[in-house]
Amino acid sequence: MGKLDGKVALVTGGNSGIGLATAKRFVEEGAHVYITGRREAELTAAVKELGKNATGVQGDVTNLADLDRLVAQIKSETIKREKGKLDIVFANAGFARFAPLEKITEEHYDLIFNANVKGVIFTVQKALPLMADGGSIILNASIVATKGFADWSIYSAAKAAVRSLARTWTSDLKQRRIRVNAVSPGFTDTPAWHVNEAAEQRIPAISKTVPHERFGTADEVAKAVLFLASDDSSYITGAELFVDGGFAQV
Repeated sequence: MGKLDGKVALVTGGNSGIGLATAKRFVEEGAHVYITGRREAELTAAVKELGKNATGVQGDVTNLADLDRLVAQIKSETIKREKGKLDIVFANAGFARFAPLEKITEEHYDLIFNANVKGVIFTVQKALPLMADGGSIILNASIVATKGFADWSIYSAAKAAVRSLARTWTSDLKQRRIRVNAVSPGFTDTPAWHVNEAAEQRIPAISKTVPHERFGTADEVAKAVLFLASDDSSYITGAELFVDGGFAQV
């Protein structure tokens, strides 16, 4: 018996990194998982890796028409499988770009807030009619919401908004017993740190600032998301779970 046997889950940005690692954990624990991604080739590869209990739906969480299409597909397919409901939503999709205060542009602001806040809000809003009472929503926040890194102001503000949403939605959804929590990863070894040599060269220096003296893995974050998705966390809601090797704690 898996912790998520018979459950249906949605993971946005599930084609790589933390999203893919979480989808793997969900499938291993018995869930059927829908994953989204903007890049068709990566999405197809991820679904192949996850196996028959995963479905990929290409789309952009900042595009409401894509979200409508996603929800319609989940509704249609869950009814066919005699489920008719969505039990877990991991609003994970998002990305970071950085700029010092004097160089922040409207385009930069819109890009970051659309990806990290608008996408989260409307993913959850549009999934709600499908969600079973007593379900679990997990939002991917970040330690940057509580740390003051130079040049990271807009991204940090967006993630602070995500953390706040976990609190307010807990109150909004309490009558339906839907739990809403945030997971806040620290420095995590994901594909974003391997896009070029310059990014990779920063890893050893950053690791020295972490009490564990290393980056976390995507699977370590995925284990925390699984905890928040399962009945193991049945009395936890409105909370923020840090997975950061102690970086934002000491």
